[in-house]
Amino acid sequence: MTDNRTLLIVDDCTEDRKVYRRYLLKDPHFNYEIVEADSAETGLTLWQQMQFDVVLLDFCLPEMSGFEFFQLLASQTVNNRPCVIMLTGHGDEVLAVQAMKLGVQDYLVKNNLKSDVLQLAVRNAIKQSHLQAQLNKTLERQRLIATTALRIRKSLDLKQILSTAVAEVQQLLRCSVAVYQFAPDFSVDNITNLIAASRESTISHAELFGSCYQVDTQNNHHHWQCRGAISNIYAAGMKHPYDLVQKNGKTQANLVIPINLSHDSKLWGLLVAHHHEEERLWQPDEVEILSEVSVQLAIAIQQAELLAQTQASLIKEKQLNNFKSQFITTVSHEYRTPLASVLAAASTLHKHGDKLDILKQQRFLEMIEQKARHLSKLVDDMLLVNQIELDKTKFKPAPLDLMHFFSDLMEQQRLVVTDAHELIFKVTGNAHLFWGDKGLLRQIFTNLVSNAIKYSPDGGNIEFHLIDKETEIIFHVKDEGIGIPPRELDNLFQSFSRASNVDTIPGTGIGLFIAKACVELHEGSITLDSHVEQGTVVTVCLPKRRN
Repeated sequence: MTDNRTLLIVDDCTEDRKVYRRYLLKDPHFNYEIVEADSAETGLTLWQQMQFDVVLLDFCLPEMSGFEFFQLLASQTVNNRPCVIMLTGHGDEVLAVQAMKLGVQDYLVKNNLKSDVLQLAVRNAIKQSHLQAQLNKTLERQRLIATTALRIRKSLDLKQILSTAVAEVQQLLRCSVAVYQFAPDFSVDNITNLIAASRESTISHAELFGSCYQVDTQNNHHHWQCRGAISNIYAAGMKHPYDLVQKNGKTQANLVIPINLSHDSKLWGLLVAHHHEEERLWQPDEVEILSEVSVQLAIAIQQAELLAQTQASLIKEKQLNNFKSQFITTVSHEYRTPLASVLAAASTLHKHGDKLDILKQQRFLEMIEQKARHLSKLVDDMLLVNQIELDKTKFKPAPLDLMHFFSDLMEQQRLVVTDAHELIFKVTGNAHLFWGDKGLLRQIFTNLVSNAIKYSPDGGNIEFHLIDKETEIIFHVKDEGIGIPPRELDNLFQSFSRASNVDTIPGTGIGLFIAKACVELHEGSITLDSHVEQGTVVTVCLPKRRN
């Protein structure tokens, strides 16, 4: 299946334009809609009208040079840099370097031009332009999420946080925004309370929900159904957006994202983006932005609710209060360093992106993505800890081929581990059929192997040994790291507990706690054997079971 692209050829030579057209129409990867201009003036006019994917630009135009034409294109482009391939009759390294510095995607010599060369150059230019566009969108998303996260850390006033989020989303998506909260009793007469909205927002309760009623599912989740124009909203726990169609025969696109407090599977409310004037087709990046904001709002809501509960029951619930304090402190501390890296990289790309080559831009983008994934994992881990504390974690066993399962996880670790560590995977016996929870087993493996790597700062072997027994599965995770003081071994399975010899090695102290909880859901056991400066062996025993 081929993609359709629009391409503008700006060249005063008719024969050259015919050659380019003939070459490109043979491209098996893209279908091109090709428009031609024989002068700079015509080319600029066409660019203003159509905004092409790629421009093939002759360096020597009658009215101006290709450089001057490119600069005019750039000045007329609001968001992304124009994707331009410059062609010249004679190779000139100085001109080529100058063109690349200006931001031209490629520089080709007409005399050496062949069909496959031009096709490849255009395809590469499209890919690079797409990467740049994705980078710009990622930077804008990260700016929004970073701003929201910073406000969360500065204030625990819920309305202030939500008002800030509404203002940020309104500015970014250029539409009305509102946050609705479900009534505590989910009553029919009071489905939601509007607690934050932009000034232009006129989304009424009736317009958004119509005549809604509640249905209890087998899992005791709240499922809302609506008569009339809106067929349904969603089931609790779902995270997919819905476009609601409303009213009097006129379509209005309301992008609705659930705000789901994962720590207790509670559907707290809705984040709604509303377009007044006409139907709006929401783009994937817009949906992603609103979804990421909803995650941040969920964190803010949880922090605010936890603080309120702590203040109301400071004496009676001292133990729970300690957990909440550790939760907030850990999230705040662990967010600071990776978020600073994200902001620094984003700032560099924003200020100097046009001066960086594509490889450096990709490295910055990869760093942003890596840090963002780290932050996302931190949130997931914290929410998982909270679920464990509240006994909300579910055990869902299914048949697994453990040898292939753990082998795949080990290969994933090899992709991110440094050369200082050697990952060794051993199997004893035939560890194929096993009934277990895939998600929980992944948590056990990831936390134990990540700890082994993290606490072996000088490198060394990390060994994962899978052993198949008649009635149980055993696996050992062995490292050659800093080890654990003997008197602290038992305490490390508690949440937010870390050994005294970790020094500056970062961590939250919840990895072993999560691993132990996941092992116990399998009705298994986990033990530690460690010696300072000699390494650690973690042994997990899981009983075999049948469905």
